[in-house]
Amino acid sequence: MEILAIIPVRGGSKGIPGKNIKLLAGRPLLAYTVDAALNSKYVSRTVVSTENEKIKNIAKSLNVEVLDRPAKLAQDETKTAPVLLHVLEQLEQKEGYIPDVVVLLQATCPLRDAKELDETIELFLNNQNKGIDSVFAAKQIGTTHSKWRKSPSCVSEPYYECLFDYRNRPRRQDTDKHYPLFAETGATYIIRTDILKKVKDFIGEKPELYLNGSFGDIDNPEDFENAEKIILQRNTGEL
Repeated sequence: MEILAIIPVRGGSKGIPGKNIKLLAGRPLLAYTVDAALNSKYVSRTVVSTENEKIKNIAKSLNVEVLDRPAKLAQDETKTAPVLLHVLEQLEQKEGYIPDVVVLLQATCPLRDAKELDETIELFLNNQNKGIDSVFAAKQIGTTHSKWRKSPSCVSEPYYECLFDYRNRPRRQDTDKHYPLFAETGATYIIRTDILKKVKDFIGEKPELYLNGSFGDIDNPEDFENAEKIILQRNTGEL
């Protein structure tokens, strides 16, 4: 099975300027995700998509393939799925290359290593007979028991909606067991290429969740410091 890993890395970053190539424990942040992909037992090919010359040069120094991204797909409001589709389109047009599976790896998750990546891919491969078309890394964040939220469709005035049927209120024990809540970690997304093209997104119609991974998504300077501590501990054998 041909598995293509795509690492989208643009130059703009509001929270941490130059975040994707900022040094983390002495190496560019991007390097950790490139390492995970290149050291994977299953990834057939890895491509970095970027519009930034400095990022391009650093990626090449890491011995990873680089594909130029048009500026219109490197804006603050640009979503990730069109970037993945652009990579697929370019590889098919230029080489006739069509992978069976696409793996999205975000450079802001440096704690996801090759071992974790391979475990996520194995979960995907081992569930093909169940109709699973995608897998993404996630973490459990609780249950629906007694949970309400402000409705995202009603911003101008407060309106709250319940995450469970409060007229037939379930017991806490039942919600803990049957209705857990999960959040994407952002570390890894795996999807069949045909499904990605169909839904134009990196999560398919019948996904499975990988729940044993790291939660090292970097959004702010504090995240950067915490990730660096963990990496330094790993390097010294403390973890």
